[in-house]
Amino acid sequence: MGKLKIITGTVHPEFAKKISNILKIPLSEVIIKRFPDSELYIKIKEKVRGDDVFIIQPTSRPVNESLMELLIMIDALKRSNVHKINVVMPYYGYARQDRRASSREPITAKLVANLLTIAGADRIITVDLHSPQIVGFFDIHVDHFEAYPVFAEYIKNKNLKDIVAVASDSGFVKKTRKFAKVLDCPLAIVDKRRDFHSKVEACR
Repeated sequence: MGKLKIITGTVHPEFAKKISNILKIPLSEVIIKRFPDSELYIKIKEKVRGDDVFIIQPTSRPVNESLMELLIMIDALKRSNVHKINVVMPYYGYARQDRRASSREPITAKLVANLLTIAGADRIITVDLHSPQIVGFFDIHVDHFEAYPVFAEYIKNKNLKDIVAVASDSGFVKKTRKFAKVLDCPLAIVDKRRDFHSKVEACR
């Protein structure tokens, strides 16, 4: 059995450092540079052959830069003959594009799943996907965690009165119902109507 290694990109190094400190495993050094034409160059500085490697890399803003950085790190590890590549991405970029709302639209969440798989990832660890169906887009193992128990427990310990759990739209009713159950409080639903992508109207 090889060692457990942790590497991170430029998106959220503080998060990776916290994980590293808790596990008492130092972050493996990675060189990340950008050429004048903005191309990325990535090199893993230490031997990782036969190791289980965890990449800590949310694909948050800038989403395209974050995703490309992640894909190149996966490829670098794959070509270094690691035992297993585990991708920890709490934020899954393009997750909201998980279905076709009209003709001639992509399902970009599926495309991202394909890219991660083909690049060489063995396992994805993520939190609160926009839709659980995204797990089914992968042909590799996915650990999908929900954060609502942590938030619910935090609010419960505040001993607040007259709490109402509000679902931002009909798609979040199921999650909010779980939240309300932990808090033992009523559930409300916002009637949100979307005219065009990010333009939203909340109706009473």
